[in-house]
Amino acid sequence: MSSNNAADIALPALDSSAQEATRARLDSLTKPPGSLGRLEELAVRLAGITGDPRCTFERKTVFVFAADHGVTTEGVSAFPSSVTAQMVENFLRGGAAINVLAKRAGARVVVADFGITGDPGPIDGLLSRRIGAGTSNIAHGPAMTRKQAIAAVEAGRAIAADAADSGLQLAATGEMGIGNTTAASAITAAVTGLPARLVTGRGTGINDEALAHKVAVIERALATNSPDPVDALDVLAKVGGFEIGGLAGLIIGAAERRIPVVLDGFITGAAALIAAGLAPGVERFLVASHRSVECGHQAALENLGLTPLFDLGLRLGEGTGAAIAMQLIDDAVAIRDGMATFAEANVSEHKS
Repeated sequence: MSSNNAADIALPALDSSAQEATRARLDSLTKPPGSLGRLEELAVRLAGITGDPRCTFERKTVFVFAADHGVTTEGVSAFPSSVTAQMVENFLRGGAAINVLAKRAGARVVVADFGITGDPGPIDGLLSRRIGAGTSNIAHGPAMTRKQAIAAVEAGRAIAADAADSGLQLAATGEMGIGNTTAASAITAAVTGLPARLVTGRGTGINDEALAHKVAVIERALATNSPDPVDALDVLAKVGGFEIGGLAGLIIGAAERRIPVVLDGFITGAAALIAAGLAPGVERFLVASHRSVECGHQAALENLGLTPLFDLGLRLGEGTGAAIAMQLIDDAVAIRDGMATFAEANVSEHKS
């Protein structure tokens, strides 16, 4: 990637012939055309992404990228930064919500350190892709240098390429980083042009007074740094996070290899905004799992032109919503392949 926006990124087109083949298959099944709604739309979308009208997803991975944020010193979170490292250890032990839901979906969980405060050193099962020991405080200056922003994106892109070479068929995005809803709100405000108060939520569960303070901190960060909304690297460097940059790169890297990416909630939605700025059209390769309680998430999804599959009032992160959506993807594929056609079942087909 050059120091400018990613002019070297070329994404494939969606495969319209694969989409048509899938649509024809679905319409031949023993049901009224389109009667399974979003499941049918999902099957067609996946065919276009992969180029395979009978694509399957046995090899799934939830990628959880972790990093810390200097803005936590402003008191924007109900939890201290030390929780980031503690939760990473919990992921690696298999004790977190994402571990339970990924197992249900038949997915691996890959955890990567993009910049946890205090280098944890070599830990079995933890990928080290450290860009720094947490970002700088965005209320006083840029989160990172432009060089670090590029490094974060490229590290995520490389993880996607390595996984693709190992047979990955479906990726999901997850994250961990105390303070990252503040960064995500700042990114979303910068890209969409919406005021901070409309894209800032309670994150880890802060009260009304703390929420007002969080909005003020984000407003100060935007005023101090003046991120350029048409330069995604500038937005990432000025008000983003190392793990957010890594996720943006992962999204791009998967799209380059025709691997569908299931977005989780607000943080990964902000990462998708960065990815779309770096690689226009990348949103074609994304599946939005759910609508988060965080108010900025809807703004991010609308900017990307994505409609979430469900709304369960989730606000945990970690990739939990994306893991649930992986099961819906399996359902869409199972319907496509497992149902009988009208001819096979000797059922009279409806004629309009």
